[in-house]
Amino acid sequence: MEGQGRLTTHVLDTAAGRPAAGLEVALYRLTGETRRHLKTVRTNHDGRCDAPLLEGDAFAPGEYELVFHVGDYLAAQQLTLPSPAFLDKVPIRFGMAERAHYHVPLLVSAYGYSTYRGS
Repeated sequence: MEGQGRLTTHVLDTAAGRPAAGLEVALYRLTGETRRHLKTVRTNHDGRCDAPLLEGDAFAPGEYELVFHVGDYLAAQQLTLPSPAFLDKVPIRFGMAERAHYHVPLLVSAYGYSTYRGS
């Protein structure tokens, strides 16, 4: 019996040492060279989305892309940033091979970021 698939994310502002609240995140499904927009959400006060990005019937194994709009978030923090900013939109492309829980967090600052498959 197949398990339930679910995709979640959260964003931490590593320079400020707090969740990145209000950061826009767009989700795309990738099929070959085709990139199809599925949804756009904003992180809540805890840096998380209020609901999974994909779950239930909407979840399907395959290739995806999350685009984190960090430039807008950092500018809203009233930081002094160069123009153009070093980071603007951070794309993370990843594959989901099975119906399982995939958690793709982003740790970000004005000059760097990292991600991993979380739990």
